[in-house]
Amino acid sequence: MRLADKVAIVTGGAGGIGRGIVRAFTKEGAQVLFVDVNDDAGAALEGELGGAARFLNADISREENAAVIVDAAIEAFGRVDILVNNAHASRQAPLLETTQDMLDLSFGTGFHPTFRLMKAAHAQLAANQGSVINFASGAGIEGQVNQASYAAAKEAIRAISRVAANEWAVHNVNVNVISPLAATEGVKAYIEANPGVEDVLLAKTPLHRFGDPESDIGRVAVFLASDDASYMTGQTLMVDGGSIKLR
Repeated sequence: MRLADKVAIVTGGAGGIGRGIVRAFTKEGAQVLFVDVNDDAGAALEGELGGAARFLNADISREENAAVIVDAAIEAFGRVDILVNNAHASRQAPLLETTQDMLDLSFGTGFHPTFRLMKAAHAQLAANQGSVINFASGAGIEGQVNQASYAAAKEAIRAISRVAANEWAVHNVNVNVISPLAATEGVKAYIEANPGVEDVLLAKTPLHRFGDPESDIGRVAVFLASDDASYMTGQTLMVDGGSIKLR
């Protein structure tokens, strides 16, 4: 198995893309500490996966919890090889209606936890020649309307990922970014609330479907976390059915 003997931390791991990654990782032999604030969903996934996964209810927006999360993974499984910063919350609004509270929400649940967890996990990642997988979005890459706070935080995450890729290469720690398009609970709710948006999204997606959180996004995360990607760092992988093609 491609992730045998590896230990991962996955934030936002009880639902959506995070849950897909947790499932994909454990199927490839990894042990996973997954972090979320949804007790019911976390307990259900932990029960599904047995001893391969441990659920931790922790609010990643609280600065002190970065060290708590890393310590919990070490206590549960003895080490940390992989850090997946997936969790992120935001609210949509036109740029002129974007408030400081909206910016604080997006940066407080996305950029700041990503930055803090990378720092908190660095010693373990360097010791184990590990991997970091962060998350971007087409909202930031394309500058999508009504996404000012989310786009800004996501592009900030891409920026620190490139810095870390350059600085941490000396420790053989690779840092890469996934920009996904997947049929998560949030995407499905957005489609239901906005009739016609599904056709618009799929029309610009050459593969003409939304990705599956586990078999599409999760499998790419497995690749990035495995030795197969040991010569890749600082890259953004568009796992979006071809809707955005980086140059």
